[in-house]
Amino acid sequence: MTTKLTLTVEKSVIEKAKKYAKGTQRSLSEMVQKYLETLVESPKEDSELSPKIKKLAGSLKMPEDFDYDKALDDYYREKYKL
Repeated sequence: MTTKLTLTVEKSVIEKAKKYAKGTQRSLSEMVQKYLETLVESPKEDSELSPKIKKLAGSLKMPEDFDYDKALDDYYREKYKL
């Protein structure tokens, strides 16, 4: 069952979206529907990760006293010369 939806969107965005929809041979309604479906879908488990990536999980061991926040802070200070 479909229901009508009225949206207020910038004119330039609508024009670009219509052009894109025409180029991909889809309707603007279909594009909006697909986008909304992706927003409300339940998050996928890590089943979408490739086996190679799954194999890497946990392969790097950090020292017990490793301070991630300090390491990140040091990195950015060095990178941006702060």
